Amino acid sequence: MSVMAIKSIAPRLLVWAAMVAPLAAQNPAQVIFAESFRRGATRVTEESFEVKLDPRNSHYRELIKDLRGNDRYEFTIVPKGPEGDNKITSWHVRLRDLHHTIYDNILRAAQEPSSDPNNNLWWLNPDGFAPVPVYAQRIIQVDSFYVVIQVKAYHFTPLDSPYLDSMVVEVKFSDTDPRSQK
Repeated sequence: MSVMAIKSIAPRLLVWAAMVAPLAAQNPAQVIFAESFRRGATRVTEESFEVKLDPRNSHYRELIKDLRGNDRYEFTIVPKGPEGDNKITSWHVRLRDLHHTIYDNILRAAQEPSSDPNNNLWWLNPDGFAPVPVYAQRIIQVDSFYVVIQVKAYHFTPLDSPYLDSMVVEVKFSDTDPRSQK
């Protein structure tokens, strides 16, 4: 192919790529399932909520009740960023059993850190190199209940920056496997 032919095709390819890229982004969210290292019979009071995070409201905390109505778990979302900086690059989701506080996050598939996506469903990271795609629906079985986490939106400021200025997260606690409801 001649240089002239390549030069005439290149602009058309750029236009085509600009039209196709948004369509790829509209694909339904990937569903990733993992089982927590915690196994047990505890069930929870089912609930759903949406969390809107930004630098001013960067932390979230909710007490999750067991079936008897007692506070049993502490659900938190906390910001993460460069050490010594107040900028946010991602958020970490944690679930802590108030009766067994030795474990800081029972949303992990294994207690040891790893790059395995199933062990990183708690990390809400929009970086293109993150182990879990940011819009993936994360389903984690803990004891005898399920935690569903899904990022619905996020925004960088400025747009080409790695720093987040907002993220919207949908959370659901259910005693029924959400995969069977589809």
